[in-house]
Amino acid sequence: MSTATTSRRKRTFLPPTKATDLDALTDLSTFLDDHDEPAALVGPDGERITLPLEVYRTLAQIVEAMRARRAVVVAPVDQKLSTQEAADYLGVSRPTLIKLLEAGRIPHETVEGSRHRRVELGDLLDYQSQRALERREALQALVADAEASDLYDVSAEDYRAAIRTARHELAEERKG
Repeated sequence: MSTATTSRRKRTFLPPTKATDLDALTDLSTFLDDHDEPAALVGPDGERITLPLEVYRTLAQIVEAMRARRAVVVAPVDQKLSTQEAADYLGVSRPTLIKLLEAGRIPHETVEGSRHRRVELGDLLDYQSQRALERREALQALVADAEASDLYDVSAEDYRAAIRTARHELAEERKG
């Protein structure tokens, strides 16, 4: 396998286990927390290059995750995932993912000559962004409805009393 092919595959990086390496990671994390502008990378020969802002931010996130003893996966957005990998990434069951694929919510491709499907990581990221936007819009609509109904003007005690009454009525319905 060529170096170019290897570098385009996803890789999992585990946090260090040795105490000295964890200390160095903590020092690096502290350094990154104390600076909000990109740092420079210095090579073994003293050559220096400033890190682009996005690389700096990515490095800060990776260091923070590893300091918290979490593994980090680095993958290109065009990385193709199996349906199980895609489901795991989204935190849903495989059948739920299949329903999303079949409904056209997430683009996918079928592997030639088989029933297997592949999903690009970038498409999963797009789906997550769209779902987050939909959730925000739904929440904003609920808040607008609550404001229009003056629900924010109800005291906490009145709210608790209404809940007690509703629970009591529900219990009575179940008995009778």
